[in-house]
Amino acid sequence: MPQYASRIISSFFSLALLLVLVFFLSRLTGDPAALFLPVDATPEMLNQFRELHGLNDPIIVQFGRYVWDVLHLDFGDSLRQARPAIDIVLQAFVWTLWLAITTIVLVSIAAIVIGSLAAFRPGGIFDRLVSLVSLIGASAPDFWIAVVGITVFAIGLGWLPTSGTGTVWHWILPIAVLFIRPFGLLLQVVRGSMVQAFGSAYVKTARAKGVGNRSIIFVHTLRNAMLPVITVIGDQAAAMLNGAVVVETIFGFPGVGKLMIDSILTRDFNVILAAILVTALAIFIMNLLIDLAYALLDPRIRT
Repeated sequence: MPQYASRIISSFFSLALLLVLVFFLSRLTGDPAALFLPVDATPEMLNQFRELHGLNDPIIVQFGRYVWDVLHLDFGDSLRQARPAIDIVLQAFVWTLWLAITTIVLVSIAAIVIGSLAAFRPGGIFDRLVSLVSLIGASAPDFWIAVVGITVFAIGLGWLPTSGTGTVWHWILPIAVLFIRPFGLLLQVVRGSMVQAFGSAYVKTARAKGVGNRSIIFVHTLRNAMLPVITVIGDQAAAMLNGAVVVETIFGFPGVGKLMIDSILTRDFNVILAAILVTALAIFIMNLLIDLAYALLDPRIRT
């Protein structure tokens, strides 16, 4: 428990520092009144807008008011949509969460199965092919894969839509783009961890007893090789929550990443801060779940 308490305390301070930095940096992006009002707006109209939203107050006063509101779980209203900022963020975060969960589950299953089979006979043809695929996948940038996918499968062949979320077909390209890079990274980790586990004494003993290959791979070896794999799965899941901005923007996916970009461009301060807090909390919770998974896989960690 002391480990988890220290993790919670350190995460709280990191989150507080993040919110302070984002608050002050977002104020450097410009005056939202000049963006929201028409170009022919009079100085009186601009001043009235700033007064209405408390933008004429000193920056320290605005910050103090913001901290007080956040402590009461109040992020204010969106300047653009005139709705509670937290409602807008949570609505978008659900889309990002579904996209991330679906992708990381598919990545984990595929990488664990293929990486385990490749590690069973290291140096073979299948192992070499898997190593090549993992290297290419881990090196490919998301934005390039997205552009190629749209060019080939949406524009060239006309098989898939370029944006939206209306049907299952709309999800294929975003998931495929998010899938490739973490799949390549996780495949390398699974293979390396399983190769090391296959050389251990308990595997040799199981083989000497005549245990089948399937049981050796998925019963005796996989659990002992899962600790580094769990770490990478957690890191990649957090990266998907925090880094799906490019994919969501390219495909017009209504997630929290695209919402953040739109809010930055329109200087919707309340939505920006709410989106960052929700995303940071999700990553913090995910890190705690990874720690719990460690304890389940290795009883020594519990003490």
